[in-house]
Parts: sequence; structure tokens; C-alpha cells
Amino acid sequence: MKRHKELVTFGIAVREARRVVGISQERLAELAGLHRTYIGGVERGERNISLMNICRLALALGVSPKALLKDVCQDLN
Repeated sequence: MKRHKELVTFGIAVREARRVVGISQERLAELAGLHRTYIGGVERGERNISLMNICRLALALGVSPKALLKDVCQDLN
């Protein structure tokens, strides 16, 4: 499966935010109402995540969706 740079960049942002908060993938999944393996796939850039799940992750991490997306679209031009 080809991983797109934007998905990898988003995954890195999620992983960094999760580590700042000090929670595991499993705990983030619980807080966001998602499955742990889904979180792992997001963090590895393997999932093309939906807007609703971006919002769920941001809420669970205590950050804005904008914070998770800030570096994602820079190279699309």
C-alpha cells in the first residue's frame, strides 16, 4: 500500500500530540471511541482518515483539528 506524504505527516502530528499528553494508543482509542489498531494505522500514515475521526482525535488529545493539520497541506501547491 502506498502511503501518501500528507497521511504520514498527519500521523506524525497525532503521535506527537499523544506523546505530549502522555497516553498510549490504546487510551487514545478509548477516549476517541476508535479501535487501537485504527490509531496505529493513522500514526503510520496508512489510513485516509475522515473529518469526523480527525475531530474525535483532536477532542481526545485536547488540541484543535487545525493543530493536527497544520503541516499537512503545505506541499499540495
